[in-house]
Amino acid sequence: MNNEQRAAGNFAVEFTVKLVYNYLSTKQGEIMPSIKPVSDLRNYTEVLRDIAIGNPVFLTKNGRGKYVLLDMEDYEKTRAGIKLMAELAKGRKAGEEQGWETIESVEAALGI
Repeated sequence: MNNEQRAAGNFAVEFTVKLVYNYLSTKQGEIMPSIKPVSDLRNYTEVLRDIAIGNPVFLTKNGRGKYVLLDMEDYEKTRAGIKLMAELAKGRKAGEEQGWETIESVEAALGI
């Protein structure tokens, strides 16, 4: 694998990581984090009312962060991001071990 192929592979991975990070971290504006003691779960309907997309509720136990309550959409985005990052890591490892494909060979394989 030559330096040009290695640089192209690294650029693709770094670009994708930035794209995923930006997608996962977009918000409609800065929202102050909602931090509550876990004892507030005695009145869980009020705690659940504070959960919104992009605004998780952080629960503390003995003054330290312990749990996070997320909106289902945020949870699914996070899971998808983790899965994508794992696949990218596999691809990067394969590229480093077996060599990177050139852009020309990928285009040829795709018929572009």
